[in-house]
Amino acid sequence: MSIVYSQIPHSPHQNYLLAALPIDELEQLHPHLELVPMQMGEMLWGPDLELNHVYFPTTSVVSLLNFTEDGKSTKIAIIGNEGLVGLSHLMGGNTMSNVAVVQGAGYAYRLKENLLKQEFNHVMPMQHQMLRYSQALLTQIAQTAVCNQHHSVEQHLCRLLLLYLDRVPSNELTMTQEMIANMLGVRREGITEAAGKLQRKNIIHYSRGHIKVLDRPRLETEVCECYKVLKKEYDQLLSDLSTMRSTLFGKKSSFDLSTYCENRRKAKLTNYPTI
Repeated sequence: MSIVYSQIPHSPHQNYLLAALPIDELEQLHPHLELVPMQMGEMLWGPDLELNHVYFPTTSVVSLLNFTEDGKSTKIAIIGNEGLVGLSHLMGGNTMSNVAVVQGAGYAYRLKENLLKQEFNHVMPMQHQMLRYSQALLTQIAQTAVCNQHHSVEQHLCRLLLLYLDRVPSNELTMTQEMIANMLGVRREGITEAAGKLQRKNIIHYSRGHIKVLDRPRLETEVCECYKVLKKEYDQLLSDLSTMRSTLFGKKSSFDLSTYCENRRKAKLTNYPTI
């Protein structure tokens, strides 16, 4: 069953970084958080775009892509409800050499970049969260570079599918073979062959840009070790966010992340999210 994201009750708690903020600090941000639809293929930033906002995805997925002069692209990272699109604002950059493109339609909360900087500079929990998230994102970028160099197209595809499944409340994805080829920096024929192998093994069903993962455990057996490295890093990130408030600051977290993770896991079994 497909999910109609517009029918899901929206809340900043759907983004892990926002959910982990102490409740008083989230309440201060709440009036400035703008819920915006994220359309497939929408460019959020690029080398020629001025960066005025950051985005906290809830039900959408964004890819960071690097391009060569002849137009070839490669995905360097995927950002979903665990993170933030626009981290460069906190590092002093107003432009980016890469491109952020919505690869999974849904929603996100948008915040003006000057407000994020203000929070980062004056609110200690926000500093800790963003620095911890930066580490996880850098790990993903580095591991992606290793994977692109040393593993097969089929393993790249498995890794991509699993990273998406970890960030959406469904086992169904909308991605054309051309989109996947552009993200992975490989020829479309290679994606056709890799997807065909997974379909013949009854791991996925692919039809006209629509992918349904039929057997996630078997998909995890086909992927390279890079996915395990990334999964471990992001699981640790979520755990750190969940405990950071109480262990470092003695403040009650605005949301129980461990409960939310478990609810999302159960929801995927029924193919409908619990929010």
